Amino acid sequence: MTAVRVAAAGLALLLAAACTAPPPRGETGTAAGTVCAPPKGAPGKETATTIEVVEQAYFCILGNYHSGATPDARSLLTAGFTALTQELNRNGRDLPDAVMPTLTGDLKADWAAFETAYRKITGQVPDLRDKLAVAALEAIVAALDDEHASWAHDVGQPPDYYDGDGYGLGLEANVNASQADGGLAAAVPPLFVTTVQGGAAQAAGLRPGDVIESINGSAPFIDGKATRAIAALYPRYPQTRPVELSLLRQSTGRRRSVTLQPGLFQRDLADLQVVRSKPLDDIAYVRVTGFLPDAADRILRAIFRLRRGRTLSGVVLDLRGNSSGSATEATRLLSAFAHGKVTAYHCTAGDTCQSLRTDDTVELLRLPLVVLTDRGCASACEHFASAVKDLRAGRLVGTRTAGMVSGPAQPYLLTNNTILNLPAEHHLGPNREVVDRIGVPPDDYVPLTPEDAAAGRDPALAEALTLLHR
Repeated sequence: MTAVRVAAAGLALLLAAACTAPPPRGETGTAAGTVCAPPKGAPGKETATTIEVVEQAYFCILGNYHSGATPDARSLLTAGFTALTQELNRNGRDLPDAVMPTLTGDLKADWAAFETAYRKITGQVPDLRDKLAVAALEAIVAALDDEHASWAHDVGQPPDYYDGDGYGLGLEANVNASQADGGLAAAVPPLFVTTVQGGAAQAAGLRPGDVIESINGSAPFIDGKATRAIAALYPRYPQTRPVELSLLRQSTGRRRSVTLQPGLFQRDLADLQVVRSKPLDDIAYVRVTGFLPDAADRILRAIFRLRRGRTLSGVVLDLRGNSSGSATEATRLLSAFAHGKVTAYHCTAGDTCQSLRTDDTVELLRLPLVVLTDRGCASACEHFASAVKDLRAGRLVGTRTAGMVSGPAQPYLLTNNTILNLPAEHHLGPNREVVDRIGVPPDDYVPLTPEDAAAGRDPALAEALTLLHR
């Protein structure tokens, strides 16, 4: 994922948390006497991650995550200790007594055992103390296996960062950055370029439709299953290792290898617009890349502008690649197509659920709706897509959504001025179905192929227009 996308996604999630997160359950004390609470204003300068910070985060998770202490918290400490030993090994400093302590299921006693082992280990390698704490905390959060749970730390921007800059190889593939980060199980072959944004990919002459047969010598798919090699397509700043790709251009049968150096590249500012619209004859086409604050109003204004001087037969909302945002904005937009309906449920671990309902002050458009979805449609986008499908407010065309809609995230400030984001509730669709990890299937399955990408065809959009003209 490029630095621009990381920054935009982080901002979107933070704004979404502010707009849609429920009130915290309360300050959660730790054995060290610190508390876990939402930040009041901007955090100060980040300081070192210590075992006390790891402890604070551990008890913050147990007190505020939507499943809380219900699951066996030993899995979190086991993940943290595993990462600690792996970090020791990476630094060539493994120790004979770096052995996982016995855990009993008692939350406080298990933490005490973990901390004792940690202090014994780091006492022998004091120069690695910070690295080991960071590795342990990252692994504890990752063990939740929840894309809305994250630890924001050591966040910087590339030098001379400005709007329009991207960072990476300058391409997008049909397996997007979010999938490469943790959703590879849903990826299907072949791997191919869908967009050339600029940078190294443009300089090397890559084109949409080019099939990527290997990445740094490794196959992107083995027996039809995606491999971790795909993650190399989306380097994060400041990774600078070159990436070697073996490519097939199906139109000519030509195979070649290129080496792409990650770096900054300037993107077309139009690509950074959250809402873009245009008329397609009598259809209003609106592309929405994120449900940021005021997105619903901007989308509706765009449709009303397109309605002036023409009679519209329908609306196509293109939500492909829409990976984050506010559930409030998704609900407001849905309210232009349905009134008096439940759009989702947010539920605690005890299955106490709060319904989210349409905002019936929003004027109904009274136009047929088709929504374009893909594996890049996540979070608030899936809230919208599942509501459209369940309420029969329109049709979904394209491919299944990402399955990344666990619940709205609440930020918590840790004592080293880093932010822990945790969903306090989990999301269910209007029919009380689980969408997280599963995604929303389209009504009409229309995948993009390498041949489509090479020819500049958009079969999902073509199908949407056909449906609206029937």
